[in-house]
Amino acid sequence: MDISGHIGFALILTAVAGLSTGIGSTIAYFIKKPKMIYLSFSLGFSAGVMIYISFVELMPQATAGVGRIWSTAAFFIGILFIGLIDIFVPEAENPHHFKAPSGTANVQGDAALMRTGLFTALAIGIHNFPEGLATFATALADIDLGIMTAAAISIHNIPEGISVSVPILYATGDKNKAFMYSFLSGVTEPVGAIIGFFILLPFLSERLLTSLLAFTAAIMVYISIDELLPMAHRYGHSHAVILGVVFGMFIMALGLLML
Repeated sequence: MDISGHIGFALILTAVAGLSTGIGSTIAYFIKKPKMIYLSFSLGFSAGVMIYISFVELMPQATAGVGRIWSTAAFFIGILFIGLIDIFVPEAENPHHFKAPSGTANVQGDAALMRTGLFTALAIGIHNFPEGLATFATALADIDLGIMTAAAISIHNIPEGISVSVPILYATGDKNKAFMYSFLSGVTEPVGAIIGFFILLPFLSERLLTSLLAFTAAIMVYISIDELLPMAHRYGHSHAVILGVVFGMFIMALGLLML
């Protein structure tokens, strides 16, 4: 097979892996009447997914690739980065300054919840960018290994799609918008592959790419602890929150064990 054939197939694999977030995104269309307990569970689920990915998948990979010192440094640089973003967000849009609604309140139009969904989409988008480059490079070097890598990424991108679509659905009441933002968070994966091929790949070292995994893990952990979990408890149903966290971790663990 010539090199152009390899490139085309590698891009297809990367696109399939990234856009599998769309499968998770469709969950918004199956929620007929939003209820607070669903929201609490879903936000807990999102936190469980992101925390599990960060500490079980991303950080071990980063540590194995660049060592404990550099992976730890990249992690706390990521914490500083997302923390500064949080500081500079106006108070009127910061979820910590919103008055919690009652247990039967309608959360449609809640700017804090919308912000959480968009931040989750941002974190997953950043996470998918180096993943896309890694999938593409792997497939270019070894088609069989590329297929396995794309399958692994596809499995854990499905619950990531849920992580983005549900908060946005509850904030806007718009299923199409929830799907769109969630789906777009997966588009960064093939975009990462294309940019990596045309611009970054000749200059990007494996060390830097691996460090980005720890950086992304930090963003996910920060968002989970600072926004997802507090907001989940804010809407009541604390037991639903912890069940969501555990279930999110279980789904991610099951997906990785199957590979």
